[in-house]
Amino acid sequence: MIRHIPRSETELSALIAHQHQTASPLVIEGGGSAGITGEIGGEILSTTGLSGVVDYQPGELTLIAQAGTPLAQIEALLSQSDQCLAFEPPDLRLVLGTMAAGPTIGGVVAVNSSGPRRLLSGACRDHILGIRMVDGRGRILRNGGRVMKNVTGLDLSRLLAGSHGTLAVLTEVAIRTLPRAPVSLTLAVSGLTPTAAQALIAQALATPWEVSAAVFHRGRVCLRLEGPGPQVASRRAKLLRLLGCEVEELEGEASRTLWRGFRDLEMFADQTLPLWRLQVRARDGAALAQRLAELGGEVLTDWSGGLIWYQGAADPALIRSLAPSARLIRRAGLSTARFPAEAEGLGRLSAGLRQVFDPAGIFNQGLMGGSMGAADAD
Repeated sequence: MIRHIPRSETELSALIAHQHQTASPLVIEGGGSAGITGEIGGEILSTTGLSGVVDYQPGELTLIAQAGTPLAQIEALLSQSDQCLAFEPPDLRLVLGTMAAGPTIGGVVAVNSSGPRRLLSGACRDHILGIRMVDGRGRILRNGGRVMKNVTGLDLSRLLAGSHGTLAVLTEVAIRTLPRAPVSLTLAVSGLTPTAAQALIAQALATPWEVSAAVFHRGRVCLRLEGPGPQVASRRAKLLRLLGCEVEELEGEASRTLWRGFRDLEMFADQTLPLWRLQVRARDGAALAQRLAELGGEVLTDWSGGLIWYQGAADPALIRSLAPSARLIRRAGLSTARFPAEAEGLGRLSAGLRQVFDPAGIFNQGLMGGSMGAADAD
């Protein structure tokens, strides 16, 4: 299979312009950790040749990097200044059973990759300051700024985040960073039903005590508190009084290890079973989690009920009848489409956007049925 690895934005632009003229499809690949290479047709376009941090200003809480820069490299750089990416992007290589090098920052933005801290800090798209990209005609475009949010008209960064490489190829990302919390503390309550868990989580999130993540898994709710030590201690005491029940506490590295496992979905490593991502209204999460548990398999609820992960052998048609936005993350032998069909009106909007950005339809052809990622809207 032909693999293109352009080393500059200009080289990338010329390549895409040629592919547009010949209507030759391209499979956009960052670090290869999404597991789609080989599932859709076309020559591979790797962004790994566009790698490196362009600028990092810890005092300004901003970082600019080329799209092919490995996420691990960025996180290592940020850790030197006790900073992090607030949206906590996951690494799903274990879940997908891939030996890829790991996600890139462009890939993270392209799929709007957001972990448990999205509950408090927002999604990936909420932290993007600006982007550079090449559209399906080979035009080099930019949107936003490098230091502060400075967008007039359409905010293309929010449009590209979650488009899964079907609209344009990112070449550079300017992103906001945040100080890393010095203390991590987890409060866990066991023996709960999905309904009771949702009520407990709602009660905790209604307080001003900044619960940074809340997950329900195997009958246990885990609530995370982060920040300076004295603040966390004060918030912990108030939250314990509110809960008024038996609570298990995990501190320091034990807490961080637990949340890395939730972030990277380590409990869903069984490669023989399909893995589904279901994004729903938070108030519907408990009922859906209960129904999925009854079907057999493993269920994890995140984002206060708004995100459910399901690993199991239930009928795909049944899953999508329960949650029309359900997305298949790991096939495990299933032939059903990864992304759900869009409603007629949304489908027309998506097709119109793709006609503007990629009129020849050369980017990730067939991955999303020509859609722009509405299944990932949050």
